[in-house]
Order: sequence, then structure tokens, then C-alpha cells
Amino acid sequence: MPSLGADMESGVLLEWLVEPGAQVHRGDIVAVVDTDKAEIEIESFEDGTIDDLMEPGARVPVGERIATITVDPTSGSQPDPAPVPAPTPAQPVKSVVPTPTPAPSPPAPVAAAPRVVLPHHERPRVSPLARRAAEARHVDLTHLEGTGYDHAIVLADVERADADSRIPTTEPATSALAGAAAPDGHAATMREATAALMARSKREIPHFSVETTIDLANAMAWLESHNAGRPAAERVLPAALLLAATARAARDVPELNAHFEGGRVKPATAVHVGVAIALRGGGLIAPAILDADRSSVDETMERLRDVATRAKRGVMRASEMTQATITVTNLGDRGADKVLGVIYPPQVAIVGLGAIRDRVTAVDGMIAVRPSVIATVAADHRVTDGHQASRFLAALDHHLQTPELF
Repeated sequence: MPSLGADMESGVLLEWLVEPGAQVHRGDIVAVVDTDKAEIEIESFEDGTIDDLMEPGARVPVGERIATITVDPTSGSQPDPAPVPAPTPAQPVKSVVPTPTPAPSPPAPVAAAPRVVLPHHERPRVSPLARRAAEARHVDLTHLEGTGYDHAIVLADVERADADSRIPTTEPATSALAGAAAPDGHAATMREATAALMARSKREIPHFSVETTIDLANAMAWLESHNAGRPAAERVLPAALLLAATARAARDVPELNAHFEGGRVKPATAVHVGVAIALRGGGLIAPAILDADRSSVDETMERLRDVATRAKRGVMRASEMTQATITVTNLGDRGADKVLGVIYPPQVAIVGLGAIRDRVTAVDGMIAVRPSVIATVAADHRVTDGHQASRFLAALDHHLQTPELF
């Protein structure tokens, strides 16, 4: 069971998306795990043959084995600079993915009731929210045609099938399933997990904050020109421009783009920006946009739209939930002028962005009214200080004054 966050101690194995004996490659999605915050798609860490699959439905501590991947030593797919000696046919090289006890090679994994696990070629791709709704409403997913991404079955498909079949349910659907992101119980669990992590953060991390007001006249003028003639669905929002500039500032000031673990700083080798996203059913997650400093503004907008949509549908990947090196919380669309964030361990900084408003400012010795944003940085004083945080805000300001260079 992989660790999918600093606060994760265990997870519930919901389902396997592969069969025993299937060939998998690094990055393939092989399973779905329910944490206290979200349901996460787990990716394979190796190329090889997956077997010994743990039965779904169990809560598994982080680090315990849930399957075994057998690596073919003759495949040449492993990039290890020092290959191990070739094994005999009776002793294949094994790469272990965490399970409590070695399973005696079951013929096929059996799903926990009430859900029936279908063979991989028959199993529909289902969003976690749609799956919960289907179980609550007794809708058979095997006969539904998905309308979501990659033909995935989404909540709207389940609701449509429920209305068409007119099968009475033993209990009414919750208000969350009717249009939010999670049932009330799951939202409460998520809130508890968030509370525990944030309490730990404030208890262990000596926070300090700095702020500045950034003139966005140039940025907004460039954005208006950039969006001219585009249909509404393809326009870049200010949030994407701010995110792209933040990623570049993190690259410029690497002291704030790091982790603090085991009593020492571990500088990050890439800029993976976590984006705080509030879920309609309650709760908060912060999936990462990987290598965000290398994306253009248009690419950032596309990736931001994608991750926000999937977060609210409950479809996230392990890599997105574990690799953030710095987080952005943007409450501008909620009307807040300023936000002082709480650092997400083991990160060492969080950037807060407020609403873009017309504010009175001095320009070339004259009073003017220009669009601006209040940007803040909360940082870990064990790792950095006001000098680096101020440099970060200066870098953020610089990039927002020259968006044409992105």
C-alpha cells in the first residue's frame, strides 16, 4: 500500500483494474484505493507481470504488500545501470508491491460484497462517485454506456439509468450523491483528516508569512489580447496565469520548493505545484500539476481545468497526490482579498492568492486605479526566512509583469 499523503496511515483497496497474470508497465493504473480524503488510482512502479492480488475491501496499512510484480530479467525494459545476475527459471526476480500476508496464488481476486468484480475486459470504467451512487441505488453498472472521459461511467449516467428503470431503492440517495462530490460520511472523514494534518502542521512547523500587492495591469492586458477571438471554452483564466507565474517563481527561488523530512531539507528536483481544490460535498484536496514551470499558459490552463474536473469527480492519480513540492491556494474567485495558508507537510511553503480587484496605487508619481492581487507566502522558518520569501514574491511579480515570456 503506497503512501498517498503525509497524513495517510492506511487505505482501503477498492478494486483491481487488472487481472492476475496481466502484463503491466510503469505508470499503468492498476488499482483504486480509498484514503480518508479521496479515491486514488494507483499506478504501477515497475514493468512486469502482476499477480498475488489482495482481495478488495480490506483496509491495509501503508507499506504492506497488496500484490507482487514479477520482472522479466530478459525483457530489457529495466533501466538499472547495474543489472542483477540472471535468475534460473524457477527463481524469477521479484519486485514487491506492498500485502499483509503472502497470498497463495489465488485463481482470481474476489471482490468484497456487494460489488462483483468482473474480468478486466468486461469491467466498465467507473468514477468513484458513480460507483457509490450505483451501489446506493442498486443500478447494475455492467449494462451502462459511459458518457465521461474515455467512455467512463459518471454520476449522470447512473442517475439517468435509475430514473429510466424506476427501481425503488431501500434508502434515499444522500444530498451529496445527488449533486456533490461525496456522501456526508466521507466528507466528515475527509474533514477529520484535513484537521489532523493542519493541526500537525501548525504544531510542528514554525510558520511565518510575507505579503505584497502585485500590479496586474500588464498581465490582464496581455490576457485580454491572448484570449481575443477565442471561444469561451478555450480562454485562459487569470488563475492559470497566476499559477504559471508561481511555478516559475518557485524555480527561481528553490529554497521554497523543497521538502523537510527527517530533520533536514530535501531540495526538489522539479517544480510540481499543488492546487488546493474545494470539493462540493465538503473537504479539500491539493493534487499536483507536475513540471508546472515547463508549461505554457495555455497548457497550464488545460491541465488546471483537467485536474479540477477530475478532483470534483473523484478521479485522481497517486502521482498527483504525492509529488507536490509547493502548494497554491487561490480564493480570489470566492471574493477573499487575502489568504494566509497553512503549509502542507512535508512541503516548506504555501502561496496564497486573493481576488483581483481595482485598487488605488501610485504609478510614476501619480494616483491611478489598476487591477492588482495580494499575494502571500507562508514558509517554514526551520528551512528559510524572510529574505528568501521576499525574493520569491519579487520573482512572482517579475513574471506577472512579463507574461509574454512564458
